[in-house]
Amino acid sequence: MIRAALRSLAVALVLAIPAGFASADNPALVIDDQGRAVDGYDTVAYFSQGKAMAGDAAFSHNWQGATWLFTSAEHRDLFAADPERYAPQFGGYCAYAVSTNHAIKGRPDVWSIYEGKLYLNLGPGAQKKWERDVPGNIARAVNNWPGALQDPGRRKSGGTETSDR
Repeated sequence: MIRAALRSLAVALVLAIPAGFASADNPALVIDDQGRAVDGYDTVAYFSQGKAMAGDAAFSHNWQGATWLFTSAEHRDLFAADPERYAPQFGGYCAYAVSTNHAIKGRPDVWSIYEGKLYLNLGPGAQKKWERDVPGNIARAVNNWPGALQDPGRRKSGGTETSDR
């Protein structure tokens, strides 16, 4: 019963926190050194084209302290109308890593859509682990989010894949 209550609280917290904030106090959104979310990839394209596509600065939108790039004005406008629908879950951190209570930057070319939500992962190994139990990994990630960000030792910029846990 306590576990169910804690899980409900974690879900409520995730729903109460937007996809991310670009501040030192709450780095819940991965932003690159150019101020772009998702390394400048068009998040609408994952849904409409079924592939990762680099955006164009001519079609940009500012949201949550980051610049989001798109391949067309249509994609930009779709995102602007409903950013939570198109923004990656867990602020663009590797979804599998978050499920293991780590915050490691996800790669925009390693992704999946599950039940209408976009998830990024660190690499093919993390993606395979993610795909072994997507509902279970989502539940664990929701339980860990945003707590995985609170321990500076757990927040990493990427480069190595998470181990089996």
